[in-house]
Amino acid sequence: MIQIAIIIGSTRPGRNGEAVARWVHEVAARRSDAQFELVDLKDFNLPHLDEVMPAATGQYRQPHTSAWSNKIDPFDAYIFVTPEYNHGPSGVLKNAVDYLYKEWNNKAAGFVGYGANGGTRAVEHLRLMMGGLQVADVSAQVSLSITSDFEDYRTFRPRPHQEASLHAMLDQVIVWGNALKVLRQAPAQIV
Repeated sequence: MIQIAIIIGSTRPGRNGEAVARWVHEVAARRSDAQFELVDLKDFNLPHLDEVMPAATGQYRQPHTSAWSNKIDPFDAYIFVTPEYNHGPSGVLKNAVDYLYKEWNNKAAGFVGYGANGGTRAVEHLRLMMGGLQVADVSAQVSLSITSDFEDYRTFRPRPHQEASLHAMLDQVIVWGNALKVLRQAPAQIV
């Protein structure tokens, strides 16, 4: 059974992302086709990228980078829960993604965005980033509106159709996660 991380992409005080990620985890945990784990960027306290060597070398000097690598590497797929700040994802999420390279390769990703426009522009930024990391991002996504999926912009109350959107995205992530796991386990004969 594949392992999927649900990454909380905000560390902002009073963040909405934690409630959104917990909802994603609650819905996902009812499934029997994958295992899910919440991964909170707050738990890693990654400073602005401070590694001397590029992430693609895998030569980490900082203990926080090794801890982050050890957390991310075992997963087969990722669900990024991202706010939209100024038409993009949070800086802390971009920074966390940039710390690593090989740990992300040949895995699958799905997105749950939230914001004034459902976080769609933040997700588009993340899709571009995933391409550079050799991550297969799925087309289905969850777009949560800060005005209609939250009460008073703070209390998360997803509209009923959002669960169906979440399952559609999870279906795709699980299929791709399983397919790419087979690819990662195959002998490296592809040139």
